[in-house]
Amino acid sequence: MLRMIKGVLCSFALLLTVGTALAQDDEQQGAYVYVTYLICNSADLGVTDEIAKYVFAPAYDAAVEAGDITAWGWLAHHTGGTWRRALYHTAPNVDALLDASDAVGAKIDESAPEASRIFAEACPSHEDYIWQSTPGSGGNSLAGNRGKAGFSVYFVCDQSKETRADEIVAKHLGPIYQKQVDAGNLTSWGWLEHNVGGHVRRLLTSTAADHKKMLKTRDAIIEEITSGKNEKVSKEFDSICGSHEDYMWDLQIETP
Repeated sequence: MLRMIKGVLCSFALLLTVGTALAQDDEQQGAYVYVTYLICNSADLGVTDEIAKYVFAPAYDAAVEAGDITAWGWLAHHTGGTWRRALYHTAPNVDALLDASDAVGAKIDESAPEASRIFAEACPSHEDYIWQSTPGSGGNSLAGNRGKAGFSVYFVCDQSKETRADEIVAKHLGPIYQKQVDAGNLTSWGWLEHNVGGHVRRLLTSTAADHKKMLKTRDAIIEEITSGKNEKVSKEFDSICGSHEDYMWDLQIETP
């Protein structure tokens, strides 16, 4: 079944303009990210991955090459809640982010209507978020240099005290994550703030070469964050962002 669908999708993909994504420096990466978190039928996950590879990828790669977006990616659920897949793209501002979302979506629907129909049936519901880089956090999660294993912590926070949580991350918690990046244990980390979407207000994201290394490094980070001189600010952070949900992601496709 998958081989048959793969052949159909390849024929649709040939209708799209395919180009080599332009390499970009970290400072050129977008400051905003649009993420569609997909709730899918477990039996159809292989089909969604085929569509992402053979239909979405050519269209989004072309948008990167044209400069309409700075990056895009496709994430697969490893461990966590109900979101099974995530499709994201980044841009320097919200206008460019929305323009690209509409243009790429329309291009896919026009060039591959059957693939769009199959995808909609496989993933019948979703949640959209727009995340924004938090100035001064120190993390550069929107850059292209990321590991294949991702760990995301989605925080629900007291909105009246969110800026204080951002300060704590920038001054106290962020440097601990950056130390693990510098040591080669993490590939990247970032702290993003809610711009548009549901009830989640902040996103702490990090990547590593594999999930075992990620979890081992995470244990070391938690130990450092919750002890010694960091214990007081860690408790303050927990009082502001007292609820969270963890996800582990496989980064299947990323451009650049």
